[in-house]
Amino acid sequence: MNARISPEISRRGFIGGSLAWSAAMTQSLPSASAQAPERQRPNFLIIVADDMGFSDPGCYGGEVHTPNLDRLARGGVRFTQAYSTARCWPSRTCLLTGYYAQQVRMDPPKGRLPRWTRVLPDYLKRAGYRCYHSGKWHLMGAPKPVADGHFDRSYVIHDHNRFFDPDDHQLDDAPLPPIRRDSGFYLTTEIANRGIEFLAEHHAHHAATPFCLYLAFTSPHFPLQAPPADIERYRDRYQSGWDRVRKERWQRLRDAGLIRCPLPPAEPDIAPAWNMSPEELQREIGPGEVARAVPWDTLSSEQQIFQARKMAIHAAMVSRMDAEIGRALDQIERMGAMENTVIVFVSDNGASAEQIIRGDMHDPARPMGSAGTFLCLGPGWSTASNTPFRLHKSWVHEGGIASPFIVHWPRGIPTGGGLRHTPCHVIDLIPTLCDLAGASVEPEWNGVTAPALPGRSLVRAFRSDAPIARPYLYFHHIGNRALRMGDWKLVAAAKEPWELYDMRGDRSEMRDRAARETARVAEMERIWQQCDREFAAQAGPAEG
Repeated sequence: MNARISPEISRRGFIGGSLAWSAAMTQSLPSASAQAPERQRPNFLIIVADDMGFSDPGCYGGEVHTPNLDRLARGGVRFTQAYSTARCWPSRTCLLTGYYAQQVRMDPPKGRLPRWTRVLPDYLKRAGYRCYHSGKWHLMGAPKPVADGHFDRSYVIHDHNRFFDPDDHQLDDAPLPPIRRDSGFYLTTEIANRGIEFLAEHHAHHAATPFCLYLAFTSPHFPLQAPPADIERYRDRYQSGWDRVRKERWQRLRDAGLIRCPLPPAEPDIAPAWNMSPEELQREIGPGEVARAVPWDTLSSEQQIFQARKMAIHAAMVSRMDAEIGRALDQIERMGAMENTVIVFVSDNGASAEQIIRGDMHDPARPMGSAGTFLCLGPGWSTASNTPFRLHKSWVHEGGIASPFIVHWPRGIPTGGGLRHTPCHVIDLIPTLCDLAGASVEPEWNGVTAPALPGRSLVRAFRSDAPIARPYLYFHHIGNRALRMGDWKLVAAAKEPWELYDMRGDRSEMRDRAARETARVAEMERIWQQCDREFAAQAGPAEG
């Protein structure tokens, strides 16, 4: 099964070979005997945004007001090449299990998780942690966060179509009553409320025990819905249009050292295949809706007003999430736990170009962003939110998979504000947490030998801009596929040929090297196909 390593790839420091060999190279995690005393183990706050673009927060070049994320960045580190899987459920699967979603048959979802699969609390509870969850779940092979995910407490939202009046949410796996419209409820605030409640309870009854809170927001995922006062804050901010906003973000990203690539042109011919047609959008939404990322100055005045308002709602959703994150940080400070709490912030994929209607459908007579409306960001603003990268959520070009990724930990990162350029992925979260917690990862679970974790601990990169060695990063979603090996990225949209890019200066994926690097393409394609086969074999046939 061992594979031949291409001489050219070997010279660049890339590693071929089978997945079995790759697994053996996984960085070892501490054994149980090496676990640190409980009082020295850090707490964990893992915060996930939903469909937030790479350049949306202020600390990643955005104009959106995110003072709490910005202060985490100033006091911690920002990773510049962090990756998701391009879609909500596979990214959250990676984060919660430590495996590529294909290894645990979750992309596409096929039955329950394999017997050998562990979920985040299964790793941390062995090291003495109590674990809490609030927000989105989306681990579809383990539908109940407490019974299946083994969290100690959980508030879960399964209704992803309503921010003001959800009808399917649960506390500790037990159904809660549907929320009455116009009750003052807003989901982003409630997710924070429940997380803060769990933290306060922990401090009151388990203060000697380290905690892990998984705070999984649904913002700014569609439908675009936000409190009116939050929207009003951005009423005039986006009238200049997506082309100008995109250029301004790109310049700020370059000035901050977060990127060093050109700004690619917009791609107005590209949108998700499942989007509503332009005719349907006009009929169901109205004449202000736009189906493609066309030049802003080609829009009518009515379209510009409507589109600027949509982006104002998106920005309001991000700002409200940031404010609620601030409340969670305040709670940790009240507990005297900030110094030794590792806070991680990440988005589950890039901004979405989707334009669909679900839930209560869309009532154009209601104010934009209110309950009963169902608007989506669409390709124009998604292109701006993903600045400076190409394409959107669901694609595995950089726009779909590049994520803002912040780590804050005063005890372990004493000098904040730094950048970390080593590539990383959401599969790295569990190895990193286990490393910090001193949690051992035994080879067997439920009587079955589990594959080695594919991720790497990032702890070394917390202290300095150190490279993290790995053979590859693998991507595959609805036919879109990619492999990142060192500085090279092989990528293709579904049913399209492979493209090859040198990430050192071309993360905007503008200069395809595939025709000139045929041997490299062949070698990387072989490794990608090997990953695909072996991951499917590890997952096994669907169960139950």
